[in-house]
Amino acid sequence: MCGIMGYFDKTSARQAELGPTMMRLLMALGRRGPDSAGIAFYAERRDGTTALRIKLGDDGSYATRAAEIIERVSAMVTIHDRDHQTEYLRLVVGDVDEPRALQAAIESVDPRVEVISHGRSLEIVKQTGSPQNLDARFHLSQLSGTHAIAHTRLSTESRIDLSHSQPFWAHGSLDIASVHNGHITNYHKLRRQYEERGVRFYTENDSEIIGVYLAESLAAGATFREALEGSRKKFDGSFSYLAATAGQIGFAKDRFGFKPLIVTETDDFVALATEEHALRQAFGEEVTTYEPPPGVVRTWEVAQRTGNLETTGSAPGVPMTHAV
Repeated sequence: MCGIMGYFDKTSARQAELGPTMMRLLMALGRRGPDSAGIAFYAERRDGTTALRIKLGDDGSYATRAAEIIERVSAMVTIHDRDHQTEYLRLVVGDVDEPRALQAAIESVDPRVEVISHGRSLEIVKQTGSPQNLDARFHLSQLSGTHAIAHTRLSTESRIDLSHSQPFWAHGSLDIASVHNGHITNYHKLRRQYEERGVRFYTENDSEIIGVYLAESLAAGATFREALEGSRKKFDGSFSYLAATAGQIGFAKDRFGFKPLIVTETDDFVALATEEHALRQAFGEEVTTYEPPPGVVRTWEVAQRTGNLETTGSAPGVPMTHAV
């Protein structure tokens, strides 16, 4: 029953539209997930810094933990900016060679501390409650950037708290995030396999397995599209999910097509949502939409060599398109 949505600016000329567009999508899908809402957004930083969003716990001495984290981080990397809001700490730091080591140092402060996101362009904000509450606190409607994915959650099996809310960051891997609607039925089997290899899980939410899988696949040399295609064989169950990196966005659907996902695409942008209603709320009643067939994977990415946008896809019924 959760709602997932995404937006990708093909031209990089519509970056100011990211926030208003994502808020319209979130508001339209808020009824699908009243328990929590969140967004992973991507905005290029040209100064060589990375941004960390850190959960300081669910209660207790937030200021004390924030101060200790700042002290530990400053011993490892230059801190350029900081912002502390109750349970959230945001740090802008110099680029790091070993993000996992920095993450480990931060989370060793307290078992309740968790790095929610770390990226050269990625930042994640999420919390329990409605999209309206998220916007009131973080001013999402004012965001600017190239692309984003977002989620509204109806909890069916796991806890309702900040950690279990989506999007999920692929812990330790810069700029990888995902949102998921559905149920990955072989989650427990896969989790045991990853834990045997030393992977730490932060929640009991089956959606967390997606980021773990993508991070491992990309680190092993798979392309973004290859990783998403591999997930159709890796995961059992009924699912539609969106994933993103610093320069890419894409989706994967299970081979039975149990979970809906609707797409609209123009020369300027691509947008995706669980319901057609959300796309019409965001772009008007005349928007043209389609639902990809079961088992489809498709990705969109900015080609680094030319600066043009390329899209790739696979599965019957989905056209292959190239640089525009």
